[in-house]
Amino acid sequence: MSELIIVKPEKCVGCNACVRECPAPEANMTKQLEDGRFITMVNHDKCIACGECVKKCNHGARDYIDDTDECIADIIKEKIIIMASPAIKTILPTKWKGVLDWFKKQGCTIFDASFGADICTWAHLRTLDQDKIGNIISQQCPAIVKYVEIYQPKLLQNLSPIHSPAACSAIYIKKYLRRNNPIAYISPCIAAANEAKDTELFDYNVTIKKLLEYFDRNDINIPIDTSDEYEYKFDELQGQMGSIYSRPGGLRDNLWLNDPDMNITNSEGVHKVFGEIELYSKMPESKHPKVFDVLSCEYGCNIGPASGTKQTGFDVMTTMRAIENEAKGRRKSTGIMGRGDDRLFKKFDDELRVADFLRNYKPSMPTPIPSVAQLDPIFKKMGMHTEEDRKYDCHACGYDTCKDMAIAIYRGLNTPDNCIVHAKSVLLARHSALNRQNEQLDEITAECLELSDKLKENVAKINENMQNIGESTTATSERAAVVKDLLENVVTFCNDNSTMDADSVSQLISILETTISAFSALDDNVSRTNESSETINKSINDIIALVGEINGVLGKTDNKEEKSDDGKKEDKDE
Repeated sequence: MSELIIVKPEKCVGCNACVRECPAPEANMTKQLEDGRFITMVNHDKCIACGECVKKCNHGARDYIDDTDECIADIIKEKIIIMASPAIKTILPTKWKGVLDWFKKQGCTIFDASFGADICTWAHLRTLDQDKIGNIISQQCPAIVKYVEIYQPKLLQNLSPIHSPAACSAIYIKKYLRRNNPIAYISPCIAAANEAKDTELFDYNVTIKKLLEYFDRNDINIPIDTSDEYEYKFDELQGQMGSIYSRPGGLRDNLWLNDPDMNITNSEGVHKVFGEIELYSKMPESKHPKVFDVLSCEYGCNIGPASGTKQTGFDVMTTMRAIENEAKGRRKSTGIMGRGDDRLFKKFDDELRVADFLRNYKPSMPTPIPSVAQLDPIFKKMGMHTEEDRKYDCHACGYDTCKDMAIAIYRGLNTPDNCIVHAKSVLLARHSALNRQNEQLDEITAECLELSDKLKENVAKINENMQNIGESTTATSERAAVVKDLLENVVTFCNDNSTMDADSVSQLISILETTISAFSALDDNVSRTNESSETINKSINDIIALVGEINGVLGKTDNKEEKSDDGKKEDKDE
């Protein structure tokens, strides 16, 4: 498949809106980046290019590719044939003629695709009249065709064998007008690029939105025409009732104009039509309408994904009604009130062959649906262990059901981390782990506070004892000094007293000097003890300060946790 829908990863926020809007179950691939962000890319092999994701992305992360720039660049090389979709009139009600005139000035031939729609209606009527086909699903919408080919290939037998209006136009140009010039189709349809590639009937898909952007970039001003005239001087015949094909039920209304009794049901819009196509596939043939007229866009092509229009549904339907009335005025029939043989169709009977406007399709092999056993481990990874869990169906992932999400994960198109139930279970597990850690921290803090209190008490006792030691050593030092002075006085007295026996005096002096030496040593020891006690006291004071800091930190931690717990209680109460 060609790359039509593109993604700008830097703008993707992982909101899943694209997944939610997309009717193609395998067209999106969601993955998680290393930085934790989720982005959704396009699976081009499974994308039907309906463009709904481009319309719904609010972040500018999705865009599309068409052939506008290439086509306009090639205009200077060769004469290109422009096929204009009837939707151009409703999308650009005051500028559509100016746009076509601009292409004329570039040397292009302008063809009305509404004429190809008239051929499409004629071919359907002739084929149905001859009972050559059974009940059919219309195929003028390329997104519908691609959906059936990829996701409902068994319905290809019901898909109309008649080419779309665009393809019928191209066939008429090539085969009956014998023009070999490249053909560009101007439309509001992104998926028309797939039709161009698959049928090889036209060469460029020029979308109205990109064309207007080209004009803006190159300062090309298109004149405004406020007239109510919907006729235009095309280089070939202008279409008639085919001009209403771009609205919901366009084919139906054309068929009813020629066969009012035909059983026709119509359906439009991605949130309706694809579900009804699936329902159609499950119904017995006997319950199918003769024609199931379907379009991917809710308002038909008139507000297509590549229209770039500011027109509302009311605006385009009003314009369509005026276009219809104008076309009816030009239509000729043999009956009353237009309910007879269409004279244009008589011309087609004489000049055209239905066989030239038949199409073949390319079925794809549908991706197998995983079994219950294969999905079970996926559900468990999503945190869904019970049947009730597996029917949560919150749609946050973008899928309609949890089973659809599980299937996408099984196919590698998504990840369990993108499931809100899984995300909640992970958060709850982490919250529980944090609660356990907080409880353990509370216990450790309490133990530390208790130990620090005991340490504080022991340090206080040590400090008290050291103070006692200090007082004791001071007193001892003072008493030792007094005794030392007394003894020194006795020695002096003995030396000066000549009446005492010399030997006795000498012996007494020796004893006294030894005693004085002992008291000096005691005094030195007391001094050293005092010095050590001062050092010890300083260390104790440092320890006391540190214990105070520890208690302060632990106290703050405890208070914060109490406040946090109070906050949680308040949240719970609220």
